[in-house]
Amino acid sequence: RKLKIQTRLRHKMVNLSSNIYVIFWISISCGMILFNKAVLSQFDFPFPMFLTTWHMLLATGLTQLLSRYTDMLPGVKAKKVDRAVLKQQILPVSIFFAISLVLSNKAYIYLSVSFIQMLKAFTPVAVLIISYVLRLEKSSVMELNIVSIISVGVAMTSIGELDFNWIGFTFQFTALLAESGRLVLTNILMKQLKLDPLSTLYYIAPLSFCFIALAFLVFEFQSFPFERLLSIHFLGMLTINGIVAFTLNIAVVMLIGNTSALILTLAGIVKDLMLVFLSVAVFHTPVTQLQYLGYTVA
Repeated sequence: RKLKIQTRLRHKMVNLSSNIYVIFWISISCGMILFNKAVLSQFDFPFPMFLTTWHMLLATGLTQLLSRYTDMLPGVKAKKVDRAVLKQQILPVSIFFAISLVLSNKAYIYLSVSFIQMLKAFTPVAVLIISYVLRLEKSSVMELNIVSIISVGVAMTSIGELDFNWIGFTFQFTALLAESGRLVLTNILMKQLKLDPLSTLYYIAPLSFCFIALAFLVFEFQSFPFERLLSIHFLGMLTINGIVAFTLNIAVVMLIGNTSALILTLAGIVKDLMLVFLSVAVFHTPVTQLQYLGYTVA
């Protein structure tokens, strides 16, 4: 009987910690999305590649400092990642992460926050499909029905969008597929190597920085307003934005490591619903009845 009580208490503690991770991630993620939308649109700074390059540069610098002066990155200290793992597992995650970050932020220039969050309702479908392809999940009739319903709901939200833009839609949908791939691969990486969140970010951030910085040099460098970096107010805003992004990256990896990629995407539905209403309240984005119906279905 004592063993049963201890087992129940252990399960309750695990569920409590999982809920804390979910709530923490939802809070930081909502703040980051609204912050990025404000920087890219409200502050007239349409340079998402620079913004994400800055995020990855800060993440690289902070994880390097933490690994050198603290014991917060046991995976790095234990040298769990060799050249083969870096090439076969870390590199694909970094590529997907870079694509997801750049294109999802690019989409905010063309689409409203509310519509983007509605499109993100398709993420669990993409995660399931990738998991099936990699044989990480077994398909079932129920899951097939759920996937079909979500797809119909997302289609309804797209049809009902008043300011639909094909460029923004393509950016966001490609980012969604890349993010789904990253979530599945990160889950595999952390479970196989038993990497802690900060150590995972330690290896992924530098490679992602290189890919995004290359995209910035090719697509944004010539038109970038470098004089704005001389403004103390603007630099302060970028610094706060980068710290929030760093916290979000840790929160994502912590949530995946302590639950699963699928739990993250399901929690994302709650977050997306919150952001739809926040977007309407903060940015006064119009949302049609068909979109509400479609999102409810999804």
